[in-house]
Amino acid sequence: MRVTNKQMVLDAIIDLNNQEQSVTRETLSGVIDLPLAIIDEKLTSLINDGLIYRIQRGIYLPIVTHDQARIISKIVLPCGTVKIDIGDDVWTLTPKEARVVGSLMAADAMQYSNIEIGHHAALTTAKMDLQTKEMRREIRELQKLLPASNPA
Repeated sequence: MRVTNKQMVLDAIIDLNNQEQSVTRETLSGVIDLPLAIIDEKLTSLINDGLIYRIQRGIYLPIVTHDQARIISKIVLPCGTVKIDIGDDVWTLTPKEARVVGSLMAADAMQYSNIEIGHHAALTTAKMDLQTKEMRREIRELQKLLPASNPA
């Protein structure tokens, strides 16, 4: 079955959102091989269909929502038994079951780590950009104070 351009754009929006990435027309064009004009057309169509919404100019979110995240805790008993509390549910796992669940969740843990690294990198980059702009401003101010050099 052939996937339509509209479905391709919606799938990319959901995937980027699930990875906690900002969804813009530019990020979409980097993920899917469609011209910006088609992406813009599909974004408008998806908004009109009530499948996505614009949270601010140029940034989109899917309407797909999950229930509010529940509190999760893990307790390891001295015998090796693992208790996992998820909201009102309690799982009691043998050590082997805990290892299997851990291995099944490893990719999610890596994705979470990568998302956090990306957020940290974005904050660091923003701080460096501000510092660079401030330094350039200070250099321009200092250059104004220096006498003009005369070629001899």
